[in-house]
Amino acid sequence: MANHSQRAGQRADTVFVGGKVFTATADAPVEAAVAVGGGRILAVGEESEVRSLADGATEVVDLAGGLLVPGFQDAHVHPVVAGVQMLSCDLSGQHTVEGYLAVLARYAEDHPQAAWIRGGGWSMDVFPGGTPTRAVLDAVVPDRPVMLTNRDGHGAWVNTRALEIAGLDRSTPDPVDGRIEREPDGSPAGTLQEGAMDLVARHVPLPTEDEAYAGLLAAQEHLLSLGVTSWQDAMVGAFPGHPDNFGVYLRAAREGSLRVRVVGALWWDRERGLEQIPELEERRRTGRAGRFRATSVKIMQDGIAENFTAAMLAPYLDGCGCPTHNTGLSFIDPELLTEAVRLLDRAGFQVHFHALGDRAVREVLDALAAAREANGPNDNRHHLAHLQLVHPDDIGRFAALGAAANIQALWAAHEPQMDELTIPFLGPERAALQYPFGDLRRAGTRLVAGSDWSVSSPDPLSGIHVAVNRVVPDETPSDHAARPPAAPFFPEQALTLAEALTAYTAGSAWVNHLDEVTGTVEAGKYADLVVLDRDPFAHPGEEIARTRVSRTYVDGELVFAAQH
Repeated sequence: MANHSQRAGQRADTVFVGGKVFTATADAPVEAAVAVGGGRILAVGEESEVRSLADGATEVVDLAGGLLVPGFQDAHVHPVVAGVQMLSCDLSGQHTVEGYLAVLARYAEDHPQAAWIRGGGWSMDVFPGGTPTRAVLDAVVPDRPVMLTNRDGHGAWVNTRALEIAGLDRSTPDPVDGRIEREPDGSPAGTLQEGAMDLVARHVPLPTEDEAYAGLLAAQEHLLSLGVTSWQDAMVGAFPGHPDNFGVYLRAAREGSLRVRVVGALWWDRERGLEQIPELEERRRTGRAGRFRATSVKIMQDGIAENFTAAMLAPYLDGCGCPTHNTGLSFIDPELLTEAVRLLDRAGFQVHFHALGDRAVREVLDALAAAREANGPNDNRHHLAHLQLVHPDDIGRFAALGAAANIQALWAAHEPQMDELTIPFLGPERAALQYPFGDLRRAGTRLVAGSDWSVSSPDPLSGIHVAVNRVVPDETPSDHAARPPAAPFFPEQALTLAEALTAYTAGSAWVNHLDEVTGTVEAGKYADLVVLDRDPFAHPGEEIARTRVSRTYVDGELVFAAQH
């Protein structure tokens, strides 16, 4: 094979030899070398041919049997939120109540002047019913208000002082878009779900612009270490508990500290209506600088299954397996959703949807169908993220409407939050419809991939591992030989390694409108490349997560190198 750019006579700055290349244009790696110069890929071909483009100043990178792949692109991630959490009271490294409280106590001791203690990263499955109590926090920090969001961002854990400052008591009604978990006498118990978080969040001092900027840069370093060279921030704007990150991205882009390509999905305020569209258009006009452009709009149509706010076609079950009267929440009335999507589509926006339950998925697909009928086909490249539950009747509609499936593959596995807080309340028949990646692919749907970090790990290789195995990495047989591994989670929905890698590279490049210049290893494209320490195609599928990123390049510049 030989693939050359139009830059005839240009000398290579870097050549990659000694391994295979996954180009994302084929189903398997190829034996090839790659030359890079002037920030672009110059050639992909035989090693002798590629080496002919080198001179004495060219760096020769020996892949040492590893694999060269396109830079990973995360199509649904929250780096500013994640970075701010990394720099605050970050619970994400723990998974026990004792671990959480130790982190909290240490943070409170180290920050005696903090009026509020804010942070997050706790997991629902650590607590009975997924709902921690204020009394547990009061035992560690009784005198200052504490607000800690859970790992998925759909709930918050607060202490008594925070509830007092917010004026919440047994007489406080639940907001229409959320729920206050309560003690037997009706008093707030300490967990706030969805819109109820804002009852306290409005009293919490927001991170400053400098803190948010520092968070973005910290997150960028972490993502580069995982081989992520581009992303779509799924929530750009102001939302409860967080400052407006629009200006943070523009600052980083203008100052040159934003080293990756970023598409911003502008936040649709569900408390407002169509009158916000001109404001979104103005943000799109001004939201272009350096490697950042705000060209998408994020609509959150429902919540999550674990707290029963994901919008379902049939009711949730109770603890005894009987139907309840709760079918979750549609945050935006379907009629308003249809009109909003029609107008956004006509204005040339891509719409990025949070659609987790089967009713939310159907409402979004119905809105996209109405927009296509009104406006005709276009190249806006709308996409639906999460897709935990998709009714079989709706599987084929994605391809028909040109809508991409934005998968968070790491969630498609048996783990406590799934087995204890989700499956019992869906029932076995509906549980079997979860995360139908295989069915979507077989129906011709374009797959793109993201992590939803800080909700879950941003490591693309961990997500790819689960997409292929339908088992979390630390539950594979080779990792835990002493105990039986978890059963694969509906393995008929698994993807191949090539399909999962393509979703995280060429697929996400397509949804970001970057496919003409990134996403594959082809001459002429930007040299956004990742060196893996081994070729996962040459090892058993259950070992995918053992693969590590050795080097990350953006525009041919080395931006991360693993320490050996």
